Amino acid sequence: MFYREYPPHPALAAHVDCVWAARAPGGGAAHRVLPDNCVDILWQDGAQPGFAVGMMSSSILVASEQPVQTLAVRFKPGKAGLFLATPLNLLTDQRADIDLLWGRSDADRLADALWSSEAPERARLTLIEQELLRRLCDNAGGSPLVQRALQALDHSAGALRVEDLAAQLRVSRQHLAAQFRDHVGLSPKLYARICRFRRAAAALKAAPAPDWAELALACGYFDQSHLIHDFQEFAGNAPERFHFSNRPAA
Repeated sequence: MFYREYPPHPALAAHVDCVWAARAPGGGAAHRVLPDNCVDILWQDGAQPGFAVGMMSSSILVASEQPVQTLAVRFKPGKAGLFLATPLNLLTDQRADIDLLWGRSDADRLADALWSSEAPERARLTLIEQELLRRLCDNAGGSPLVQRALQALDHSAGALRVEDLAAQLRVSRQHLAAQFRDHVGLSPKLYARICRFRRAAAALKAAPAPDWAELALACGYFDQSHLIHDFQEFAGNAPERFHFSNRPAA
C-alpha cells in the first residue's frame, strides 16, 4: 500500500497536521488503523463526496475489496471543528459524509475537481487546502481553554492528571470535560490515555523487545498491567504482539 504525507499550506499549519495521499491495491487485505487523536477528511476516487472520520477510541480493521485512491487532510487535535462546524463528540468513532457538513453543492464541486483531473496528487491536495482556506476565513479561532489543555497534555505525553490540569487552568473538571468533548471529540482522560499509548507504540517501533516494566514507567503508566490494558483496548493486541500501523484510510 502506498501512503505519503505532505506538509500543509503555511496559512493552515496552525490547524492542519498534514495532507496525505494513499493507494490501496484492493483484494480484501485488511490493515489495522490505530487511534491517533486526530480527525481526518477523506476523498476517495469515484467522484463521491468526501467523508469526515472522527476521533477514534479504539482501533479498527479496514479492508478494500477494490483498488482505491485516497486524498485527505488530517487536522491537529482541537482544530477540525473550525472546518466542520459541528461538535466533534458527535463524530467520535463515526464517519459523516462531508455534504451533510458543508452542503451538497460545495461537496460535489470539490469532489469533481479532485477526480476529473489528471494532475499530480500534490496539485489535487492543493485544491483541498484552498477549500479549507476559504472556510477558515468564516470561522473563529476555537476555544483558548481547550488549546491550553491540549498543549499541557501533549507536553506531558498524557502523564498529566486531569484533576491537576483543571486546577492549573482554574476551571472545574466537569467544565473542562464538556469543552474538551465539544472541541476535541474525546474526554481529557481518554485523550491522555491515547497520548500515552502512542508514545509507547512509537517506543516499541524503535525497540521491539524492551523491558516492559521500564517502558511502562517511561511512558507514564502506573505499572505494566496498565500498559497491557491500553494496548489491548487501543490496538486489539498485547504489546508483545503489536505491529505499528499508520492511519491511511477508514
